[in-house]
Amino acid sequence: MARRVSVARTVAITVVAWIAGFIIFFPILWMVLTSFKTELEAFSMPPKFLLFKWTMENYAIVQERSDYIAHVWNSVAIAFGSVLVSMLIAIPAAWAMAFAPTERTRGTLLWMLSTKMMPSVGVLVPIYLIYRDLGLLDTRLGLIALLCLADLPIVIWMLYTYFKEIPIGILEASRMDGIGPLREVIFVLAPIALPGIASTILLNVILAWNEAFWTLNLTTSKAAPLTAFIASYSSPEGLFWAKLSAASTLAIAPILVLGWLSQRQLVRGLTFGAVK
Repeated sequence: MARRVSVARTVAITVVAWIAGFIIFFPILWMVLTSFKTELEAFSMPPKFLLFKWTMENYAIVQERSDYIAHVWNSVAIAFGSVLVSMLIAIPAAWAMAFAPTERTRGTLLWMLSTKMMPSVGVLVPIYLIYRDLGLLDTRLGLIALLCLADLPIVIWMLYTYFKEIPIGILEASRMDGIGPLREVIFVLAPIALPGIASTILLNVILAWNEAFWTLNLTTSKAAPLTAFIASYSSPEGLFWAKLSAASTLAIAPILVLGWLSQRQLVRGLTFGAVK
């Protein structure tokens, strides 16, 4: 009897998980399907799920109208550039806070996290004016610096929680052998915390890749990433849903593939230290 209850519970949990997964994935599926419809079929009521005339016209128009590859390279440069700078700052900062805390460490962490509670639009005007005067508008360097600073509190918090799970005795043993702080971080701490560091990098890449507010307000053409590429299909005449869906599919495809290939590492990193 207990075994039957256990099997029924497992089946119920599995069914609920599949339903929840389908609900989460359905908007992406619908976007991809819409990208293969004509504009007329994209607005048809009732909506057509699979029984419609499939066409690649929207993708051809998107490629002709915009330089997709240039937007991709901008997204790659901005996302990975901001991640690289963030990690160079966050790893030493998290190491110091985790293994050499002071009485102000907790307050500093809370202060950094509180900066994420302020809406971005609240500082848009001063940042825009500063960037205008420094010549950083519509530049990759400007977006890399801004996204690095915007995501740094989350990155430091994540690394701090991962580092706190590492026994201090391991680092003390390396210090007794005469290892310096830099070599300690590179050769002792980094290999042990690699799952946590990897998951932090992946999450940071996703945050930078999906950033839309700053990219739309601080770029026009030269440094415009894929988020600006999507927004270009919104016009005063209205939204062209089929073409917008095709542009969105092209924009999210690289990050979806990256997430799919690294999902095991991401889950391993997010659960790092959960079970001792």
